[in-house]
Amino acid sequence: MTSKIHSIHVKDLEGVVVDLISRYNNKILLLIIYNNDCLGCTGRAIPLAYEFQTKYSSIQVIGIHADFKNREGTKTSITRIFRNGQIPFPIYIDEHHRVYDQFKAEGTPQWVLITENGVLFRSFFGSQANAQNRLYYAIEALINN
Repeated sequence: MTSKIHSIHVKDLEGVVVDLISRYNNKILLLIIYNNDCLGCTGRAIPLAYEFQTKYSSIQVIGIHADFKNREGTKTSITRIFRNGQIPFPIYIDEHHRVYDQFKAEGTPQWVLITENGVLFRSFFGSQANAQNRLYYAIEALINN
């Protein structure tokens, strides 16, 4: 599945609308679409995203909190999931789960890997070992091409 992505509209934690494709132009993006109420997200996927951010300097990891009815994220609730209160990579809010729908997410966490040219390279659902391995292989294939 390869298609050019022209925009990804989210809100930053201050409520300002941001287009991620414009903001992170010419960077490889690894999006993690998650929700605070998802234990696999907060227990496995967010720490894995942090690991990717530290291991792969050529990739920009971005968290996208997908809002669902009665499961909306706020700056306070998003920051609270980090033990030290510091967010290790940019996190944005996907109001009304539009980005979640844009990438036809199967659930949370959904990983979306986008080339520096804005082309969808891979998308994976999950945080367990099989999904983690597929994600590692996809990242290695993309950055070593």
